[in-house]
Amino acid sequence: MRRRKPGFNSDPLNLCLLSAVVAAANPAYLTSITRSSLGGKKPEPRKTRVSCGQKWKRGTVDGLEIQRAYTPISHGSMEGYFEVLIKCYETGLMSQYVKAWKVGDTAFWRGPFGGFPYRPNQYGELLMLAAGTGLAPMLPILKEITDNEEDETFITLVGCFKTFESIYLKPFLQDQARYWNVRTFFVLSQEASLNQLPWSYQEKTHLGRLSQSLVRELVSSCRRKPFALVCGPSEFVGDMALYLQGAGLSKESYFLF
Repeated sequence: MRRRKPGFNSDPLNLCLLSAVVAAANPAYLTSITRSSLGGKKPEPRKTRVSCGQKWKRGTVDGLEIQRAYTPISHGSMEGYFEVLIKCYETGLMSQYVKAWKVGDTAFWRGPFGGFPYRPNQYGELLMLAAGTGLAPMLPILKEITDNEEDETFITLVGCFKTFESIYLKPFLQDQARYWNVRTFFVLSQEASLNQLPWSYQEKTHLGRLSQSLVRELVSSCRRKPFALVCGPSEFVGDMALYLQGAGLSKESYFLF
């Protein structure tokens, strides 16, 4: 019988410490969650054992049981903590709580669960279509590939945002795009002109929305047969599924978060 290794528990609530809360791009917050203990003692470093795309659920807010699922953007092998990208809404109950977070606060989390079962060199190319914080589950997969010299998977990441300023984690994405097997593109729905963007973004940015014709163009531009990953609002995910099928991909050739 194989014993379960100690670490974050996937069933009960885990008391966690907020070790960093950073404004990523209004109105989103990049939050570092550290495993804590009920006694307040500093925990021993333990791997979070989070697989690609798995989610963590936040538990209660002011005594009310509210479930919100957030995907860690940090690599699953990180010792003793995970990071989540949380979008806050003006009237959201959980959002009001998140915006009040500060370093040193504690919160209960449950997880991980779900996820995308990625294996190195499993696909020739991953076509990642992400809208807003739908970028989150793509990042650990992207980092896992670029950290592994033996993984020769090509990546085409397409991020859909309203404006250039609302693109999350631009420095990280710029750094990843320097790898030989990574391409990044952006689709901005509320920018007036490409000339207003930094020159390094102008050639890889499309103004408008991610349409059927643009998805077809992206699929045909892939260097190897693509497997697509899609994450974002439900309407976006539904549209992308139809667009991918229209571009010739079967239902077995894409994964919807």
